[in-house]
Amino acid sequence: MCEMNHMSLFLPLIFFIVLCVSAIANGEDQFSYSGFTGVNLTLDGVATVTPNGLLELTNGTLRLKGHAFHSTLFRFSKSPNGTAQSFSVSYVFAIYCILPSICGHGIAFLVSASRNFSTALQSEYMGVINDHNNGNASNHFFAVELDTNKNELFHDINNNHVGININGLTSLKSSTAGYYDHMDTTFHNVTLTSYKVMQVWVEYNGDSKQINVTLAPIHMNKPSKPLLSMNYDLSAVIPDMAYIGFSSSTGSFVARHYLLGWSFGMNRPAPAIDITKLPNLPREVPEPRSKVLEIVLPLATAAFVLVIGTTTILLIRRRLRYAEVREDWEVEFGPHRFSYKDLFHATEGFKNKNLLGIGGFGRVYKGLLSASKLEIAVKRISHDSRQGMREFVAEIVSIGCLQHRHLVQLHGYCRRKGELLLVYEYMSKGSLDKYLYDLEDKPSLSWAQRFRIIKSIASGLLYLHEEWDKVVLHRDIKPSNVLLDDQMNGRLGDFGLARLYDHGTDPQTTHVVGTIGYLAPELARTSRATPLTDVFSFGIFVLEVICGRKPIDQTAQGNKIMLVDWVLDHCRKGLLLESVDTKLQGCYNVDEACLTLKLGLLCSHPFTSLRPNMRMVMQHLNGDIPPPELNPMHMSFNVLSLMQNRSFDQENIANQLTVTNSSAISDLSGGR
Repeated sequence: MCEMNHMSLFLPLIFFIVLCVSAIANGEDQFSYSGFTGVNLTLDGVATVTPNGLLELTNGTLRLKGHAFHSTLFRFSKSPNGTAQSFSVSYVFAIYCILPSICGHGIAFLVSASRNFSTALQSEYMGVINDHNNGNASNHFFAVELDTNKNELFHDINNNHVGININGLTSLKSSTAGYYDHMDTTFHNVTLTSYKVMQVWVEYNGDSKQINVTLAPIHMNKPSKPLLSMNYDLSAVIPDMAYIGFSSSTGSFVARHYLLGWSFGMNRPAPAIDITKLPNLPREVPEPRSKVLEIVLPLATAAFVLVIGTTTILLIRRRLRYAEVREDWEVEFGPHRFSYKDLFHATEGFKNKNLLGIGGFGRVYKGLLSASKLEIAVKRISHDSRQGMREFVAEIVSIGCLQHRHLVQLHGYCRRKGELLLVYEYMSKGSLDKYLYDLEDKPSLSWAQRFRIIKSIASGLLYLHEEWDKVVLHRDIKPSNVLLDDQMNGRLGDFGLARLYDHGTDPQTTHVVGTIGYLAPELARTSRATPLTDVFSFGIFVLEVICGRKPIDQTAQGNKIMLVDWVLDHCRKGLLLESVDTKLQGCYNVDEACLTLKLGLLCSHPFTSLRPNMRMVMQHLNGDIPPPELNPMHMSFNVLSLMQNRSFDQENIANQLTVTNSSAISDLSGGR
């Protein structure tokens, strides 16, 4: 009887404890933040919470990343079968860019097994993956991306889209950013980089396995029709316990990514965010940096006068040492302008020990930027004319927007007196020509490496000619402008002579530039570069890589031999494969060798109408269409004679054209 009385006393207490534990557990399965002051977040990279409560994922610094995760682990699966539970997320964001049309990169919401993204890369990788693990099942993350950059690597649909991603940045489903009105009929576009506050809802139904993503302006109720909807079982993606948070990164353009509010619910709708309590965004244009105040020292004694005079002389000398040319129109290109002082220190004063090479227009130096620890290559180009400089710099900045794995990234520029400095991504293995001819301390390239390099450059040219927003004519394709990375992959570089124009229009180029031996014959008559003049240079480049011979060679008797003629002569005699580089010692793929030699001859044909475009070249190289066959018309011409008959003699052309083995950039106003 006594024991029963004791039990009757303990039962209410046990029941009360169970209720408390249940309430605490339920409380941990949801949250709602209108601002982030005092919120327990785990931040890394450049992510920070501002004094007024904004979660700032990136601060405008170029090529950096930021992450913000809720510090609590959440249980996303239910026993006993480990099925992913339903959850709902809502967040309020804004993205600021100086140039909204080419902003760079956006924000990704993540449900992830880990919050350690130290190996992830910035720029197009958004701080989520690197160039080796995109799509790996071991990543274990579900993401919704607000992407403001069109990247061919991930098959993006445009530079303003929302995507549902699993374990990578190649979206399973994506849509242009926007929302449906309450009648569910009319779609309204929105611009993610407009710096307008918007709200996103991400919902997963664990029973139906349905993912819904909805987007709308902040003062609008949640639309009834989602922007994206698809079925996918997240049970195999999200582990039992997982983190939730955000990732963002910047590229070549100034961008700031803000979160103003965030809510989450497990097995329930995400609580409403009180938009009246959201923190205010900063001014659209960042506050100007404070100027260093000049300190005027009292001139009370002769000693003070001496100190001031000495200091003034030292400052003037220092100013002259780092003096730059800056004009008002360069303000719009600010993010791409490097200071001469930074480049001077990065290259240790342009010392000879950092000299990478000497080209037709100037010297190239290796450098290391002290702030970002970014390795760079700096090309110093002499220029005497101010005419056309604005257009030239505008094109250099535009080329800096190119994003392709087979192009060397052009980071920006600097101007100083009679000098223009172009800042490129550093490539550790140097230029291709050193591996074709200068083999004292380098191994000869294998056949697999040569074929991969040819395909890489063809892919990069296809992107320049057809797949970017504008048509880009490189105008100087040759082995010395092809650089190799650590894996000996080829990347096309040196865009100092490149020319841009809109798709569907004619290029206005009237000033011929390039390198003797790679110039298409029609340039002597029209002086107008086109994609097919690049194709001609590419054809010569292909023959040079396969044969290991320069475009114009000299015999022991002093006679000039054109590489195209030499290969054609072998072809006519049925000895085409004997033109393959003897340094390969017969170790090559016969089918690939025949294919590339025929492609090289076809691309370097003197008649533009018989040259293929780069898309056809890629189809041949990928085996999508049969190898080209050289018909009797192809085999019947003598290239050198034909060029001479058309007043195009590669030996004498230097007297008529501006080429890269001349002294400097001349007459920038002459029509690039």
